Amino acid sequence: MGTFAVTYAYAANSSTGRDEHRPRHVEFLQEQFDVGTLVKSGPFGPEEDPGALLIIEAGSKADVEALMNQDPFYLNGLVEQRTIRQWNIVFGAHAAADGTRN
Repeated sequence: MGTFAVTYAYAANSSTGRDEHRPRHVEFLQEQFDVGTLVKSGPFGPEEDPGALLIIEAGSKADVEALMNQDPFYLNGLVEQRTIRQWNIVFGAHAAADGTRN
């Protein structure tokens, strides 16, 4: 099992669409949180470009991509750019037991 950082950059002029699809987006994320796949998530602050950060536990980057393809925000074209990067945690919860660092 690995930890992955997923970032969203929302599409320009997508605020209305995000408002429309937010209930299903939140439901999707809640389902992932309830089963332990989603560790943390939330939008960037008001002074940042519109987007979000999601921390996901999964077997592979391909698993994360397949999962996040199901997000209503993504399905409805509200995410202009998405990155999925494996994250090797050194300090804090879920840190690598061997203390591996880059």
